[in-house]
Amino acid sequence: MSSDSPTQDQTSGRGPYVGAMMRHVWQWVREQIYAGVVAAGYDDLNPAHVGLIRYPTFEGLRPTALAEEVGITKQSVNDLLGHLEGRGYLVRVPDPADGRARVIRLTAKGRRLGRTVNAEAQAAERRIAEILGPRRFAQLRSSLQLLAGLS
Repeated sequence: MSSDSPTQDQTSGRGPYVGAMMRHVWQWVREQIYAGVVAAGYDDLNPAHVGLIRYPTFEGLRPTALAEEVGITKQSVNDLLGHLEGRGYLVRVPDPADGRARVIRLTAKGRRLGRTVNAEAQAAERRIAEILGPRRFAQLRSSLQLLAGLS
């Protein structure tokens, strides 16, 4: 076994699994983003709405593609999009490639929200970088990029 391979002790369940720790950190990041969005005046949204606003944006996607990307049902995505549309963050327009389908277009208000979400995500990332320090943060980023390529 190579020195980079985990030993049985490292993968046998002693302590929390890596996935559980990653989920915990991701939940912290989501909480930071949501708190920042609310502080910026977007108090008509809940965390699920904010969770749809991501990088890269969903601008131009069909709702079904967004549902697949975020891993929730089409009905749930359409409910969330309906709320966002009703509050002026987006519109659903005919897809130029297939007029029977719809695509999502952000309004100016939706683009401002997107910039706020991205700024809050960057702030959370800077906080993680401060906690870890430059070397460990660079290792974390590199490792996550490697793992992100698995999907």
